[in-house]
Amino acid sequence: MTERVGIVVVSHSAPLAAAAAELALEMTPSNPPRVVLAAGTADGGTGTDAMRVAEAIGEAAAEGGGVLVLMDLGSAVLSAEMALEFADIGDTPVRLTSAPIVEGLLASVVTAAAGASLDAVAAEALGSLGAKRAHLINEEAGADPGAAGATGSAGPEDAPPTQPDATVEVVVRNRDGIHARPAALIVAALAGRDAVLRIARTGEEAVRVGGPTGLLALGARQGETLTLTATGADAQALIDELAMLFADGFGEPCDPEVAAAPAATTTRTDPDAAKPATPAEKQLPAATHSGGPLAGALGVSPGRVAGRVVRMPNPIAAPPEGPEITEEYRQAEGSRVAQAADAVAEALRHRAARAGETGSAILEAGAAIAADEDLRESARERVRAGAPAARAVWDAFGAAADTLRSLGGRTAERAADILDVRARIVAQLTEQQPPGLPDTDEPYVLVAHDLAPADTALLDPSLCLALVTEEGGPTSHTAILARGRGIPAVVAARGAWSEPGGETLLVDGASGELVWNPSPEQLASITERAETPPFDGAGRTADGHRVPLLANVGKASDGAEGARALAEGVGLFRTEFCFLGRAEEPSVEEQIEIYRRVLAAFPGKRVVVRTLDAGSDKPLAFVPSGEEENPALGVRGLRTSWIVPGLLDRQLDAIAAAASQEAAEVAVMAPMVATVAEAADFAERARARGLAHVGVMIETPSAALLANRLFEVIDFVSLGTNDLTQYTMAADRLLGSLAALNDPWQPAVVELIGRAGSAGAAVGGGVGVCGEAAADPLLAAVLVGAGATSLSMAARAIPAVAAQLQKVTLEQCRQAAAAVISARDTAAARNAAAAILR
Repeated sequence: MTERVGIVVVSHSAPLAAAAAELALEMTPSNPPRVVLAAGTADGGTGTDAMRVAEAIGEAAAEGGGVLVLMDLGSAVLSAEMALEFADIGDTPVRLTSAPIVEGLLASVVTAAAGASLDAVAAEALGSLGAKRAHLINEEAGADPGAAGATGSAGPEDAPPTQPDATVEVVVRNRDGIHARPAALIVAALAGRDAVLRIARTGEEAVRVGGPTGLLALGARQGETLTLTATGADAQALIDELAMLFADGFGEPCDPEVAAAPAATTTRTDPDAAKPATPAEKQLPAATHSGGPLAGALGVSPGRVAGRVVRMPNPIAAPPEGPEITEEYRQAEGSRVAQAADAVAEALRHRAARAGETGSAILEAGAAIAADEDLRESARERVRAGAPAARAVWDAFGAAADTLRSLGGRTAERAADILDVRARIVAQLTEQQPPGLPDTDEPYVLVAHDLAPADTALLDPSLCLALVTEEGGPTSHTAILARGRGIPAVVAARGAWSEPGGETLLVDGASGELVWNPSPEQLASITERAETPPFDGAGRTADGHRVPLLANVGKASDGAEGARALAEGVGLFRTEFCFLGRAEEPSVEEQIEIYRRVLAAFPGKRVVVRTLDAGSDKPLAFVPSGEEENPALGVRGLRTSWIVPGLLDRQLDAIAAAASQEAAEVAVMAPMVATVAEAADFAERARARGLAHVGVMIETPSAALLANRLFEVIDFVSLGTNDLTQYTMAADRLLGSLAALNDPWQPAVVELIGRAGSAGAAVGGGVGVCGEAAADPLLAAVLVGAGATSLSMAARAIPAVAAQLQKVTLEQCRQAAAAVISARDTAAARNAAAAILR
């Protein structure tokens, strides 16, 4: 076996480590090294555990080439150092590195994949900090702060090259342009060579390549012509290799006609210029302020509350463009960029240490943006041209945000993260108060132009009754964090912050309704922030019809939370969390232990285990699905077993073994089923292993239409309303401009759920709902009326759903479902249901 370097990631946050590993592995085209995560505590909490780190080091040492350990916060270093005393690794060399966890992991994975030595892998990981280190050293020596690059092997633009340049023009031939994998191949070609690479698009200045971030931001698309220039002893060898990669299309599909077309004309957008309206902006009219509901707003986190309004302070304004910095002061002015960015990165990391798991990961991502050397260098280039530091940062980060916006979709929403970091750095440079939350100890409704992830992560749910922003989308960090903290939230409420209509605001985070200065009658329609009665452990309607209320879980800590909430079992156990971010499929033994931790929390209760639901937005390194035009319609869910035939069988073996060792009543179901044949094959595999209760998820219209025939081969179905809505309405659920279509209140969606409910009722089969629709109390009652026999949701949503069901009869639920199906749109559907159920 060829010896290779193994990599260990030690982090306080399991989601952060998994996301960083997923990013690094995604950008590694082939033959990735072993990446072992030692993140969080054994019970799923935030922290580090020296024994878990020791086990991870031992696993990574099996690669034979040594182990590189990356760590995030201070105590992670202590845990890693202590782990070295326990690790049983013989003479295997282990290197603890101070490299940043995101950039360092990416660099080390790409380098280790090429079979480099431990020294080389460690050097590349540290290379992501090389420019900062060289900048500080040169500053102390009085040299130009830009005099060294990421590897220290190249001088500034105006330094005489030690070797002649090697240059070539190439055409981007591959269909998807310079995305993650081609970027990794380019960086891998550059690694270890004495060369500095610059890439220029037609009509634009050359950009120095210091890592994958700059390449991705370049946004080069198929058909464009690029000029590659290298300087250094290995310049010609580097250019020759890159020319071959481009000519081969990086081994990806190429369209000869498109690839041979002239280069596209490209222009950079002035970050302060007026931007054309996006489809979402055109769709949403400006909010009105006459005291009635605000138009065009989008509910992204359910809950109906009212309270006094607190407005976020004005955002940091664009600094002036001048006066121009004279030559003698430019070095010092450039140094201020790094100093301010370092201060912001440190502040965000400090806040991350006080946030929860999700908030910590997002804050750490903000710190990584502040530390991004490509962004800093872009700002310093502007300083060297005479711009003041604050204006240079404003323009450089703004250009990067514009690049992300131009890519559209979910990527465009990440532009807000860059702009937040930009504002913080500019505030640091201009001695202004940085963006932040108001200081108040009284309950409030927070209204903002756009809330930064760093602020959303620190919202106190006991004080913040609701959140309203003028910007944002359903998949923005603001929406994700608000849902995670149970805070009602509405986004895209045009004018709510800039033209406030009153001192009190009613917020409905499900429907998006916003009412300034609500009347006493309107206030009477909601509960005055009263505590929802605790769930007694038995879901039922007012007339005694039983509706088991179950929990959705993804890891052991979720299971413990569900048990504390008295959930009647688990309706959706997402198993993909133990597969994601892995270079290799987890062993059967490892899976058994993970599954047992969840099953142990529910002795005697039903736990529905969903087999691997990966693909699309959850890619796996060991399931090579290739590039897909539309991943949402590609190899995902049960279809991954077509690519790796034994994957499903091994997982079913693990589930069956875990079930035999615990007292939970285990059922198993397959995701993304579209045909009866798929369901029959899955049922045969599961029952052959002694798993008696077998079902499938209904996420496609075909499965809903075939529900009566599905019940001929399986025992139950579970409706994934998120995907069922997406596929029924032909609206990508990650696309903010189609959010109005991607609404589970759509009559067509409820009608399909009703068809599945009728099929189940005819044979006495179970019809569960495990999508987020089940967490909406009003819609939950509609789902029961449509035939749902159980509802599964996040544990925190169970009490509110239970309280709603206890207020209505089964017949009312059925009438509401019929009214929703007959409605002409979602607004009419909600109103019709409310009239019957409230």
